[in-house]
Amino acid sequence: MENEKILVLIPAYNEELSLGKVLGDIKKNAGDIDILVVNDGSIDQTEEVAKKAGVKVISHPFNLGYGAALQTGYIYSHQKNYDIIVQIDADGQHDTIHIKDFIHTLRNEDVDVAIGSRYLKNNGYKTPVMRKIGMMIFGNIASFITGQKITDPTSGFQALKKNVVHFFTQDLYPPDYPDTDMLILLHLAGFRLKEIPVKMYAAHMKKSMHRGHKIIYYIFKMFLSIVVTLMRKNPSKDNKE
Repeated sequence: MENEKILVLIPAYNEELSLGKVLGDIKKNAGDIDILVVNDGSIDQTEEVAKKAGVKVISHPFNLGYGAALQTGYIYSHQKNYDIIVQIDADGQHDTIHIKDFIHTLRNEDVDVAIGSRYLKNNGYKTPVMRKIGMMIFGNIASFITGQKITDPTSGFQALKKNVVHFFTQDLYPPDYPDTDMLILLHLAGFRLKEIPVKMYAAHMKKSMHRGHKIIYYIFKMFLSIVVTLMRKNPSKDNKE
């Protein structure tokens, strides 16, 4: 198991100010590990920062969305036959010290997807009121459907085994904001999920998919996506390996 191929996937859009530190922290806390930055059509120096750090970079010609950037990483991981993929945001929100915790969980427990939750332990994370309400709603929906407590349904700090990555290369991943709907889809397909405690920091003010007018679109889209996920015939993981 120590010979497993592991990839850290970082989707990035206009993150020149934070990406360099994130990459440095990964190398410091996770050691000699493969890193892929998917530059999602950035118009700043994101691509140059990543290349200067000596990591693998794939660039979209224009902005396709967070989910599309992740799927590009999944396809690359599948083609290169990585066993575990850890996905982490480029804005410095996710504490890279937990990368080893994700790897340990997937190696030693009967789990396909490990989800980092900022709420399993009290680490002082302050959640804006509107986002907190949305997370409570979608967390309760996910918990009800999956039959297990989901405290952080919007967490992008996750680790996946190769069978899940393969599953997501089948054009099942939304291009914009994959969150609760994907957790439900994974559960319905037969994958095993587990939350692990992580420390997160507030993202800088530049952007957030759940901030301002975008929260209205996000809530509407997520409700619709959950309904569609529940209504359609979901593919089984056994047919995707």
